[in-house]
Amino acid sequence: MRPKVEVKGIREGLLVTLGEGDWDELHIALIEQLESQASFLRGARMALDVGNLVLKAVELGSLRSEISEREITLWAVLSNSPTTEMTAQTLGLATRLSKPRPELTNARIDTNLQTGEPAVMIHRTLRSGYSLHHQGHVVVIGDVNPGAEIIASGSVVVWGRLRGMVQAGSEGDEKAIVCALDLSPTQLRIAGKIAITPKHSGKNNPELACLINGQVVAETWDPKKSKGKEL
Repeated sequence: MRPKVEVKGIREGLLVTLGEGDWDELHIALIEQLESQASFLRGARMALDVGNLVLKAVELGSLRSEISEREITLWAVLSNSPTTEMTAQTLGLATRLSKPRPELTNARIDTNLQTGEPAVMIHRTLRSGYSLHHQGHVVVIGDVNPGAEIIASGSVVVWGRLRGMVQAGSEGDEKAIVCALDLSPTQLRIAGKIAITPKHSGKNNPELACLINGQVVAETWDPKKSKGKEL
């Protein structure tokens, strides 16, 4: 008898809750459930409640890929395990469902600040083999080593050396940018444009890459004057 997998609609999309059991069996049961409702679930945003399961990055990363292959977006993983929560966060997944706050609904805030956009911040160096996918902006406080990759639907900011693969605007946002203290990626993409082994001046100056006239262009990060160069 397969472990129980419960699917219900919530404000953010779908909430899938796994019952008790071994991860291997729960994994199989989950995929079978998604297959049985393939046409109904296609295009959905899914939050997954794994209860007390302790999952590693390789397990969550593989599961997200399997779910993505079925045209479902895994955006959150809910867990009672701190280890699983931390793993989900490093993969750019949410670990909480937003809750409405009626007491603030009619509040008027006297401020000129605009509402921000979804982003995830990683405070660590991303080593070879690390893959971060996020629907929003990505900020890394640390280096991105060769063999690591970042794919974001928004912009990517690296407060360190960017030497891995990076894609900003993965869902077609041509206004997305990539910037780093040392911009030396093995591959750089913005929206549908790609630049392989971009030219590098040899100086470790902060740089910003963006799309200008359909070309990926890098500029020295200088508020007074910037001069673009094609990648």
